[in-house]
Amino acid sequence: MLKLENVDAGYGKLGILWDVSLEVKEGEFVALVGPNGAGKTTTLRAISNIITPTKGKITFDGKEITKLSVQEITKAGLSYITDDGALFSGMTVQQNLKMGAYSIRDKVQIQESYERVLQMFPRLKERLKQNAGTLSGGERKMLAIARGLMSNPKAMLIDEPSLGLAPNIVLQVLETLKQLTVNGVSILLVEQNVNTTLKVTDRAYVLEDGRVVLSGNSAELLASDHIQKAYLGI
Repeated sequence: MLKLENVDAGYGKLGILWDVSLEVKEGEFVALVGPNGAGKTTTLRAISNIITPTKGKITFDGKEITKLSVQEITKAGLSYITDDGALFSGMTVQQNLKMGAYSIRDKVQIQESYERVLQMFPRLKERLKQNAGTLSGGERKMLAIARGLMSNPKAMLIDEPSLGLAPNIVLQVLETLKQLTVNGVSILLVEQNVNTTLKVTDRAYVLEDGRVVLSGNSAELLASDHIQKAYLGI
């Protein structure tokens, strides 16, 4: 579904990613974990072509997307949700959701997507007329994910959904994402919350200093010496 092969990327002359290779299969929930400054967000930006890789190849759904525009990548079925959600705070929940379907011209399809995401996020249904800026942190994360789903993506790139949330809300958000993969959506999740993330994802990659240093089954990685010592302090 989504594959990176030997990707280098950075900002101007500042290199951040080095020879990064990873893969997310259809309906798979994959995590990219690592410390601050490791290059996790840069990886998502390179996939979305917000920054263009200087080396390597990125393919999505069988087609190379390395040189496609952000809009073309979104239209191909890849949705990117930033760590701040990029919501329109002065607009209502309903308006934010409808903005997520900007690339769709079929009104019937938009309505079907709208009804589907409200079924998945019943709390948002109760707040349709409420401005996004007045929502709680957890509700804002849910709205960002729901808006990303309005375009019927085949895969989602999600950056730090747990940022600033209480532990019980974090688990709720991650379980919601897990359900999306059950329904066939592929997810690449960037997270610093290593312990909780590895408990709910299928596989994971560990990124340190711009390089993948470890990868494999999430449960096995959680039990590995490297994760236990470097991230869990055990």
